[in-house]
Amino acid sequence: MKIKKKYKIMGLSIILVILIGCLSYFVFINFRDKKINQELQENIFNIEINSSEEDVNQTIFNTVIDLQKENEDVKGWIKINDTKINYPLLQGSDNDYYLNHNYQKEYSSYGSIFIDNNSNLNDVNSNVIIYGHSMKDQEMFQNLLNYVNKEYYDSHNIIEIYTNNEARKYEIVTVFKSRVFYQDEQDVFRYYYYNDLSDEKKYNEFIDNSKALELYSTGVDAHFGEQLITLITCEYSQENGRMVVVAKKIN
Repeated sequence: MKIKKKYKIMGLSIILVILIGCLSYFVFINFRDKKINQELQENIFNIEINSSEEDVNQTIFNTVIDLQKENEDVKGWIKINDTKINYPLLQGSDNDYYLNHNYQKEYSSYGSIFIDNNSNLNDVNSNVIIYGHSMKDQEMFQNLLNYVNKEYYDSHNIIEIYTNNEARKYEIVTVFKSRVFYQDEQDVFRYYYYNDLSDEKKYNEFIDNSKALELYSTGVDAHFGEQLITLITCEYSQENGRMVVVAKKIN
């Protein structure tokens, strides 16, 4: 009995060591990823203080160029002023890899902000669908959940996207909640499949369905030929829930 008790204690001790080790690893990973993001963001934040728009733009262009030297999957930078959304924009060959990898291609529970692999940032007819996790510490796309309030929208209605040589602004057209639908569900609006909007009928269908679900009226319309971006993150008011923010490119 004493031997059995001894082995039981040893077994529990080993399990405890493994659990502590795993917890320490994930804490380290999260700390590392948060630090990586903060260092990139601080570089941009510092130049924004008392600098011209031209200087800010050039700083972000240079940041994108430097990141592209490390990883060709970096397509640009996404930013919403006065929010935590201020990140590199990635695009992989599938929609799985950057769910749990950072721009340095290291494992990350934060993942990256990434473009749907069927979207084309430089095609005016492409609805650029962009995904990001909603993290409890308000990192990544968690701030999108604030768009449930019209007052938040009123002061955060512009989304900025930068490539390595162009600064773009997008005005939010509509905000709605939905979910990921099961394959056997019929006659539902699968907003995440509308990548190609080169057909005017399909473009209007996407806008009309999005507007039908909107949480409030923004007073902003989109018309065929205006490039769209669609930001998507998880929300938890329903199973497989998603918060969706649709915006159009403006001059």
